[in-house]
Amino acid sequence: MSAIYIAGIAIFSVLAQWLAWVLKVPAILFLLLIGLLLGPLTGQLSPDDLLGDLLFPVVSLSVAIILFEGALTLHFRELKGIGKIVRNLCSIGMFATFVIIALCGYFILDLDWRVAAVLGAVLVVTGPTVIAPMLNAMRPNQDIDRVLRWEGIVIDPIGALFAVLVFEAVSFVGQGEVLSHTLIALFSTLGVGISVGVVAGWITSSLIRREWLPYELHKFGILALVLFSFTFSNHLAHESGLLAVTIFGIWLANQDDLEIDSVLEFKEDLSMILISSLFILLAARLQLSDLMLLGVETFIFLAVVLFIARPICIAISTYNTDLPLKSRVLLSWIAPRGIVAAAVGSVFALSMIDSQIPDANKLVPLIFTVIIVTVVLQSLTATPLAKLLGVRQPSPNTLLIIGANHVARAIAKGLKEQNIDVYLSDPAWENCKMARMDGLPCYYGNPQSEHAERYLPLTSLKSVLALSPNRHHNALGVQYFSHLLNEQNVFSLRSSTNHAKANKDSATFLSRQILFGEQGYYARLSSLIAKGGKVSATRLSEEFSWQQYLEINKEAIPLFIISDTNNSDESQIRPFVIEMKKPPEQGERIVALQPPKMSVLKEPSLNKEQSSSTLGEKLGN
Repeated sequence: MSAIYIAGIAIFSVLAQWLAWVLKVPAILFLLLIGLLLGPLTGQLSPDDLLGDLLFPVVSLSVAIILFEGALTLHFRELKGIGKIVRNLCSIGMFATFVIIALCGYFILDLDWRVAAVLGAVLVVTGPTVIAPMLNAMRPNQDIDRVLRWEGIVIDPIGALFAVLVFEAVSFVGQGEVLSHTLIALFSTLGVGISVGVVAGWITSSLIRREWLPYELHKFGILALVLFSFTFSNHLAHESGLLAVTIFGIWLANQDDLEIDSVLEFKEDLSMILISSLFILLAARLQLSDLMLLGVETFIFLAVVLFIARPICIAISTYNTDLPLKSRVLLSWIAPRGIVAAAVGSVFALSMIDSQIPDANKLVPLIFTVIIVTVVLQSLTATPLAKLLGVRQPSPNTLLIIGANHVARAIAKGLKEQNIDVYLSDPAWENCKMARMDGLPCYYGNPQSEHAERYLPLTSLKSVLALSPNRHHNALGVQYFSHLLNEQNVFSLRSSTNHAKANKDSATFLSRQILFGEQGYYARLSSLIAKGGKVSATRLSEEFSWQQYLEINKEAIPLFIISDTNNSDESQIRPFVIEMKKPPEQGERIVALQPPKMSVLKEPSLNKEQSSSTLGEKLGN
């Protein structure tokens, strides 16, 4: 019978993630609803009966993996460049939030001071899993997007680490020991956690550098070391394991010569599985009787969290900065809590209940109440508020190119010369390095990953071009981004003519998404560029029409049509595709790949501000 329940949790987890993908909202909403439906509302799922004595170890180990994955994204070099506001948010702003929520829990909710302190520490964490979908829908200006996205990334491990330290401190004080013994126990726990984390990181990095651990065992080996470090640290010092795995992850993240991208991708997938299953289990453990205990005082508490704690945090963090007032207002409203708060808080609650600390049973219901209210309320109101304040970005204008191979780089450089914003993505480091050497921004990794949601400028993307020579990579890109940006804004390139029919018949390769016409496939573009072909632009005019362009440029491969708008800083771009519905018109620019013999007749580019003669005039002369 247990197997049926476990399989059911897996199915419902996938369903929740799929609904979130379809509706473009945080998955935590549906995970919560499913957990509440299966648990307190219908009584179909009882995690305590299902897992028994294994419940606490399963939850603890899952949280350890989730925190380790979050710590893998915390690079010290990036902390230096994220700006004064984000640094303040993750330091003095975080501490101010902790103090306000803890005092509110103690005086308004009348909680035991230890429970109030842990509640305040846990609720400082937002997290990218709830921030990213909200930002993609809200599309705020660059300053707000950058602050919120980086706050979610950085405060995830830092806030969790802070919560662990607060929990350890109150746990020792709660034992009634004398101050000296309490401090000794606390510092010994900190020493053990930090030491185990550092030693585990050093051992892992040494194993990888010296190739004593084969590549195919990196993922499994590091996972085993994370679980062992967590349990071993807890064995040496009570509740020091979460600190150990957080330090472990931070250590690996800051080894510049260590290749752990495959490990990070594996941990992202594993974290999604654990987060989905864990959240359903934790929500199912809630009791209606516990939720009923949350009375009028809870609404006052929520009001303090929403309208006092966050605005004060933003006011302190943005003091003496040049951030506009409207941006500060929107930042004061956006702070949804997520899975890290729920998972870490649940682990602490189970431990505090075992220690018979008063009011410990109220911790999880309060955390889940804050999560539900902040995610639902802020998801529904963020976009209207951004519109009202006038801080939404204008229409997205960045072109994402999947692939940073020599074809993609040549096309990207040609578009950049025409003042078109481009961003490349490639899982091959050599390709990314070459793109960056050419002055092209490039994301190193899989553009469909959770990691990419944190680092790619998704809110400013207008179109996606899949230019990888691997048709399967193109298919994944088309399928993923067609949902985010709509199918008419996502295009793919054939790798060769042999795949033309297969691509056209595929559900992910609609005919209008075949780039650059019948002759525009990767193999031919690659050959022309290797022989010296160049991407350049020509403006059509009354004297030089589209038909004349075709007659003269018979061997060229047209790539894009650029139309200038009334705003001189913006241009509309559309790629050539099979069965073009609208031919180029007078005044538009044609971006094409010219073969070597033609490229010598052309200038490198024709900016719209330039009044240079057209190609037809040059050839006429």
